[in-house]
Amino acid sequence: MGEASTRKAFATRLGRTLAFTRLGFGGAPLGNMHRALSEDEAEATVSAAWDAGLRHYDTAPLYGHGLSEQRFGRALKCRRRDAFVLSTKVGRLLEPCAPGAENAGIFQATPPLKVRFDYTRDGVLRSLEDSLMRLGTDRVDILYVHDLEVATHGSAAAYEAHWRELTDGGGWRALDELRAAGAVAAIGLGTNETAACERLLAELDPDLFLLAGRYTLLEQAPLHGLLPDCQKRGVGIVIGGPFNSGVLVRRTGTFNYAAAPPEILLRVERLGETCRRFGVQLATAALQFAAAHPLVASVIPGGQSADEVEANVAMMDVAIPPALWTALKDEGLIDPAAPVPSNEVAA
Repeated sequence: MGEASTRKAFATRLGRTLAFTRLGFGGAPLGNMHRALSEDEAEATVSAAWDAGLRHYDTAPLYGHGLSEQRFGRALKCRRRDAFVLSTKVGRLLEPCAPGAENAGIFQATPPLKVRFDYTRDGVLRSLEDSLMRLGTDRVDILYVHDLEVATHGSAAAYEAHWRELTDGGGWRALDELRAAGAVAAIGLGTNETAACERLLAELDPDLFLLAGRYTLLEQAPLHGLLPDCQKRGVGIVIGGPFNSGVLVRRTGTFNYAAAPPEILLRVERLGETCRRFGVQLATAALQFAAAHPLVASVIPGGQSADEVEANVAMMDVAIPPALWTALKDEGLIDPAAPVPSNEVAA
């Protein structure tokens, strides 16, 4: 297997080591994101990731209101638990509701459960307990606080109230105790907002951030704030949303889980034109670019079929001409300071 399954060791704050594969698997699509999957489709997708050598899997209660966690649990139940890294998230509790009242957003055909935000100590501990039951396992390796950011909560005031739940309400203390006891190896924040990571890094003591959509071929702002600060603190980065929720694959797709605005589509077209000059697919360049920063432990695109997983794996093994990266920088399409992939691929 090529670079997709290459392992990268990451040492947590307490000296534990997590061995990430360079390419992992993001579990949001397993929660019926945009379309409903059969159980056979979901199991075949995870099996394809395993067969390709991917050993880093991320999920969350939000994804299909428990469906993603349940499907990972079934697909991985016969795998040796110490052979892979598994993460899930806290901050949302799932509670029974009347059918039709789920308000599941982009997730289709979810169970009759609704989300209640809770970042307190009791909320964190209950969320972990519920996730372990859905996953059918006795532990996860990483627990992320999920979506503690202004956009998710709708206003700065609501965000601040939930931030106080995490800090004054004991949520982070619970995570720290789980880490100290070895119940989890690492804790951090999973978010779509760089500013949320910057605040948590300044005030608390995370091991990792799962940053979705903010360090991609389209966006590199974290190069000049968050990433250097993480490097100083020994905090790692997992990159989610390397295709900016689809626009870097389909060009007319979504950006930040909504219709892409014209200025984004224009920039994507310019990126695509440059890639075509060098005979490289835009998605291939996007995936490899996201993995190239030395601080990035793993990149976790999702997938809803074995074909999609296999396509992602194949893209990681493509040799990209170094001149492409030079051209992208010269044309002002990526930050001149951005690390770029070498031209070497694994045998």
